[in-house]
Amino acid sequence: MSAAIGSLCLSASAFAQVDAEEVFKENDCHKCHHATKAKKGPSLEKIAARFKTENLGTDEAIKHMTSGGKVKLTDGTEEDHKIIDSKDPQVLNAVAKWMLDR
Repeated sequence: MSAAIGSLCLSASAFAQVDAEEVFKENDCHKCHHATKAKKGPSLEKIAARFKTENLGTDEAIKHMTSGGKVKLTDGTEEDHKIIDSKDPQVLNAVAKWMLDR
């Protein structure tokens, strides 16, 4: 009986849907990335195409979102990529999948 109750008492976050687009906006990713147009950075469409061509997946996208390495901007300059403000694997996976599904 206690095992059944324990399984029902999982945290709410285990069942919560992650609004990846909202996380994207909250982290100001939209300031540099648009769904189809290049801004300071490439469009999500271009990023997704590159990831598919190079056989990269969500793990690589998460690495990029969390590492803060240098990125080349559309004007040719470089800057540090902003780090997403989450360490939650569910959130990071949702955002990566959302981006790569563009």
